[in-house]
Amino acid sequence: MKAFGAKVGKEAHIYSGVKVWAPWMLQVGDYVGIGDGVTIYNMDMVIVGEYAVISQGAHLCGGSHDYNSPNFQLYAKPIVIGAHAWICTEAFVLLGVEVAEGVVVGARSLLTKSITEPWTVYAGHPARKIGNREVHKGISI
Repeated sequence: MKAFGAKVGKEAHIYSGVKVWAPWMLQVGDYVGIGDGVTIYNMDMVIVGEYAVISQGAHLCGGSHDYNSPNFQLYAKPIVIGAHAWICTEAFVLLGVEVAEGVVVGARSLLTKSITEPWTVYAGHPARKIGNREVHKGISI
């Protein structure tokens, strides 16, 4: 990834089966894990904070089309995943979404809006808050 312009933090692990559309628009913090089969369609910046996990099969989709445009004009927005967040297996995160620190997005959830409340748990289609996480300030893994 670094050879193609991605900024990758120390001890970050990006599995070989990860698909990244534009590595030069990817920034991954220290100790991040990105699992096999993840798709990062980053037509704009995708930033993943330290200690975050993007589990297998998740899809971060930074681009879409204007369905009111006669030629379905393409557009893009950034995605920001906060430190200590976990995007679980096969979750789908839409363009322009920001996920606060420590948030968990459940397996196969559809995240259409930003989550600004840290250390919470969201799940469903579309994702909605289902609980809180215990805050672990100053942890190191």
